[in-house]
Amino acid sequence: MTAALTRSPAAPAGAAQSTVASALPDLAQVRRAARIRRLLEGPIGPTLARLAAPNVISMAVMSAMSIAEGYFAGLLGVSALAGLALVFPLVMLTQMLSAGAMGGAISSAVARALGAGDGARAAGLTVAAWAIAIAAALTTALLMGAFGRDVFTLLGGGDDAIAAALAYAGVFFPGCVALWLCHSSLSIVRGSGDMLTPSLVLLAVSLASIPLSGALALGWGPFPALGVAGLSAGPIIAYGAGALVAVAYIAIGRAGVSLAGALRRVERALFADILKVGLVASLNAVQTVLTIVVMVGLVGRHGTDALAGYGLGTRLEFLMVPVVFGIGSAMTAMVGANIGAGARERALKIAWTGAAAAAAIVGAIGVTMAISPDLWLRIFLDADAAGPLQAGRAYFRTVGPFYAFFALGLALYFASQGAGRMGWPIVASLCRMATAFGGALLLTTVGGFGVDGVFVAVAAGMFLYGTITVLAIRATRWR
Repeated sequence: MTAALTRSPAAPAGAAQSTVASALPDLAQVRRAARIRRLLEGPIGPTLARLAAPNVISMAVMSAMSIAEGYFAGLLGVSALAGLALVFPLVMLTQMLSAGAMGGAISSAVARALGAGDGARAAGLTVAAWAIAIAAALTTALLMGAFGRDVFTLLGGGDDAIAAALAYAGVFFPGCVALWLCHSSLSIVRGSGDMLTPSLVLLAVSLASIPLSGALALGWGPFPALGVAGLSAGPIIAYGAGALVAVAYIAIGRAGVSLAGALRRVERALFADILKVGLVASLNAVQTVLTIVVMVGLVGRHGTDALAGYGLGTRLEFLMVPVVFGIGSAMTAMVGANIGAGARERALKIAWTGAAAAAAIVGAIGVTMAISPDLWLRIFLDADAAGPLQAGRAYFRTVGPFYAFFALGLALYFASQGAGRMGWPIVASLCRMATAFGGALLLTTVGGFGVDGVFVAVAAGMFLYGTITVLAIRATRWR
């Protein structure tokens, strides 16, 4: 390699430059091969920790972005917070689909191809992933444009809350192609075993998004005060820049996947490889969000204050998704590579190790919030906001202790993506949704427990989600 990169005195300048240019993709592929070897042979705990660490850091900063958004909405008023509670589940659904469901399927497919030593297939999967991302973004934008108002009205928000939700959605969903392209491209890079680069890109996106959202919502300096619409404009601009960087990184060969002739290798089987996992995984994301959306609708019957307080509670619940994703995305790549190489037992050990770590981290956060809910709520609410504070405290004291079960099920969902076995995580998610919805209806309408009954049902759903997923994987071992 050194000789290839050294210019001979007699060689023409153009020939030397061509040699260097052709050597760079080769060097990237050598590094990619080394990363895949670590996934297959490195000690599980240290390797998983090393891969997950940059992801967890970037996801923590993304959580700070969401906290900042809630803080800015609080400055705009309770109606803005209530509107954000209406739209936030759908925003998080887009995040979960692009980064978690389809993103995980993309990462898994690329990792399996590279684990089997098929670089050409990985290149074709890259092009297929971009096509899927663009199609999904356009579909999302069209659906929200057609049915957004009906959805927010159905959830029971008042006129001011619905107006705020529509203002946010009117910017976010037409621009979500930036988010889809960014996450799909970073998932391709993760599939090659590189966790650092995606983390750095997401870190930069999050750091840029926070001041952009504040400036555009509140009118700092020369920026216009766009209100709730500005809250969504910030992340869309930041993700657009991140998408450009991520696509360019892959296109110039830095991910170790050569796109030369990739268009000619794109075939239906490559789309099927991603979609057979991604579509099933999407059901889990839809069920997770639908559960919260339905609960929002039930809580909305108890007034704007209850909706605002519950919205802040579910905001933290949703923030546990990127925390688990930080570990889960590393699990997807490691499990996928080992499944592709035929090392099923090692893949299962990776799953249990990562799931235990995720449950410990998220469970500690949940217990802390159950003991001291104002640590979170008072970031957004003044002491005189008695109604929202009461609802938020009741949520955390009831649901917080069960966060560990939610994290356990979600982490094993990411591991199952890597294995290409999504059946039981979907069953567990269905049980969670049925328990939360059915239990909430029973407790509020028959039992007369009011909004507290909704929180009890949410906690029961989390418990079943984690427990069923664990028992199913232990019994089936992905066979």
